[in-house]
Amino acid sequence: MDNYQSLAYFWPEFILVGTAIVAILMDLHYQRAQSYKVGYWVLAGFLLAQIAIFVQPHETLTLFLDSVAFDPFGRFFKTVIILATFFILVVSPYSNELKNYRTGEYYILIAIMAFGMFLMVSALDLIMVYLSIEVVSITSFVLAGYLRKDKRSNESALKYVIYGAFSSGLMLFGLSILFGLTGTTKLFEIRSALGQLDSSANYALILSAILILAGFGYKISIVPFHFWTPDVYEGAPTTITAYLSVAPKAAGFAILIRFFHTVFTDGGALSAANWIGDTGLPWPQLLAVLSVVTMTLGNVVALQQTSVKRMLAYSSIAHAGYMLMALPLLSGEGLYAIMLYLVMYLFMNLGAFIVVIAVKNKTGEESFEAFRGLGWEMPFLGMVMMVFMFSLTGLPPTAGFIGKFYLFAAVIKAGPQFYWLAIIGVLNSVVSLYYYLRVMKMMFLEGEHKDVLTTPATMVTVVLICLAIPALVFGIFWSPVADWVNQSLMFFTQGM
Repeated sequence: MDNYQSLAYFWPEFILVGTAIVAILMDLHYQRAQSYKVGYWVLAGFLLAQIAIFVQPHETLTLFLDSVAFDPFGRFFKTVIILATFFILVVSPYSNELKNYRTGEYYILIAIMAFGMFLMVSALDLIMVYLSIEVVSITSFVLAGYLRKDKRSNESALKYVIYGAFSSGLMLFGLSILFGLTGTTKLFEIRSALGQLDSSANYALILSAILILAGFGYKISIVPFHFWTPDVYEGAPTTITAYLSVAPKAAGFAILIRFFHTVFTDGGALSAANWIGDTGLPWPQLLAVLSVVTMTLGNVVALQQTSVKRMLAYSSIAHAGYMLMALPLLSGEGLYAIMLYLVMYLFMNLGAFIVVIAVKNKTGEESFEAFRGLGWEMPFLGMVMMVFMFSLTGLPPTAGFIGKFYLFAAVIKAGPQFYWLAIIGVLNSVVSLYYYLRVMKMMFLEGEHKDVLTTPATMVTVVLICLAIPALVFGIFWSPVADWVNQSLMFFTQGM
């Protein structure tokens, strides 16, 4: 579809751009003490963008001369991004970390970052792939260091920039090799051109795939591209840490799936036998090993943490490993499991981080010691944190159990050659139970009982209820999410 015709299908992105512009103008109008009101404008913009996504025609086509995809797969991830952003925008005014800062720019950057993620999940051109990732990365750098008076926040932003620039350079080098091999930046044309190459191009193709995987792996925090994650998550404002752990991770998996499926397979059958062409390397097995290393390192190092925030950072690395477990299969069941797990992960992980925000508001700390006895002093926080911890572990009857069940089922269904991967995934889930239950132990089994009970801010309580209910209900009645994912995946495979 040409550029002019494409405009009619680009309304959600236009709304986000307009939201950022309106937010900039309103930020000039508000005094510093009132700058949090910019968040209301941004929140309204995201609601309009979601409405625009909802009323869009259910078609599968490409926009802007095959540069952007328009399909249910992209709309699925855009909805996940909006949902995560909505919760963060609602909670942010109630975080004490941000109270001494003018927050107008904070909300503006979130809007711009979401726009970049919208482009990430739909990119079908090498230039669009790179530009969208850079939009997300640059805004992430600024948001991670938003607490300018906090040395930890400054350190996290600096480390984020260094690692981000390095991984971006690797990815750009890989994309340039791919362009050199094929002479085009369009993913569909690249796939056709790769089919005409002889075996002399295999080494260049392997190098290109590895470098591009490094760039994408950085966005989703898989080993060995994870080093930035714990330090950045610890130093960034907790609201941004929660956001980075969900929305960019979802966008990263979306672009990883779309890119490798479009470029390095036949684009139709979703069969592991067609993984990344005939380059002589066992790509499914290599990615399976990468998944095992990622989940194992995340869980083992999380055992040693003294900060709940940093523990959740390593936990997010482990969960990236769980989701990566289904990618080597490149089957419909594998992609279905990843998408289903991302929805469940959104509720349980955001909920856990928002509990950390509430605890830090009360105690000023985010260590395990800060949680001592809070289950009796703040029973509501204790109960919802129990739900989120059990869900992250994957215990029934929580949403996390359903997510992991589908992941392991997809791996087992792929055949005996992947049974070992499912076994290691189950063992890692058992390991994770220790450090998740450690939070419960500190909240309920240590400390003194208090006569006076306290609750977090009303809006924080409402948000936690809105996250805890799906984390429980989707463990019992998950068919609405399953149907949504199935429809999105079906149109995606047909569109490819």
